[in-house]
Amino acid sequence: MTNITTKKKVLFLCTGNSARSQMAEALLRHMAAEHFEVFSAGTQPEQLDPRASLALEKLGISTTGLIAKDIKQFDGQTFDIVITLCNKANDECRSHPGARKQLAWDLPDPKTRSDHQPFVNTISELERRLTMFLSVEQNTIANAKPHIEQQVVEVEPITFYKSLTDEIRLKTLMLAHYHGELCVCELMVALEQSSQPKVSRHLAVLKKAQIITDRKHGQWVFYQINPALPFWAKAVIAQTTENNADLIAVELARLDTMKNRPDKVGFCN
Repeated sequence: MTNITTKKKVLFLCTGNSARSQMAEALLRHMAAEHFEVFSAGTQPEQLDPRASLALEKLGISTTGLIAKDIKQFDGQTFDIVITLCNKANDECRSHPGARKQLAWDLPDPKTRSDHQPFVNTISELERRLTMFLSVEQNTIANAKPHIEQQVVEVEPITFYKSLTDEIRLKTLMLAHYHGELCVCELMVALEQSSQPKVSRHLAVLKKAQIITDRKHGQWVFYQINPALPFWAKAVIAQTTENNADLIAVELARLDTMKNRPDKVGFCN
């Protein structure tokens, strides 16, 4: 007898479908696509905000297929769960006719927030809500918990923050966030370090803490921020880098003038 797994259908709703609901759609799909069919829509749809896409991409979350949609496109469809992400959408769709269950999460609009990196902060808040959501929903999905847990590595906050207390390690993470990936020789030039073993030791500390991963291409070994890091940890690295770019300005300039940099062809292979 063949086992058939039916995915639950989830619809995220907000007014413009330009930021919060789009980010929630991408994030839940990233976290548990094999258990949920995920959609988003707006009561008064606007164009997808490019800052939302950029924030998702910086955290390693695919933005493929994200486009603003009118809630009317889903007329007649049934959803297991409808989640509104702003009070206005909740007022307008307080009892969505196609919802078997409806939740209301009122999150501030990142387009009007005054804090630093509002889009990244909104993703972090959504991730915490969705982690809680999955913890509840996993009881109704066969074998959901093991898979969801495998997608994110466990990083102890103390270990993580200790890794950032050394200047070489902190700048290594900032440079990796900016460039995507770097090899030891590039880091030696950028950090003006003549000792390869010294740089390698710092990389080993970051790798042991699961903050970075490596991949071999030809004679080179490249390092990048671990895609499976929890979102809170990715957000710390991203915000530290983006709000303190001057801290690595000299290092970036050294990389720009470096000769014979290694070939990075095949990074996505």
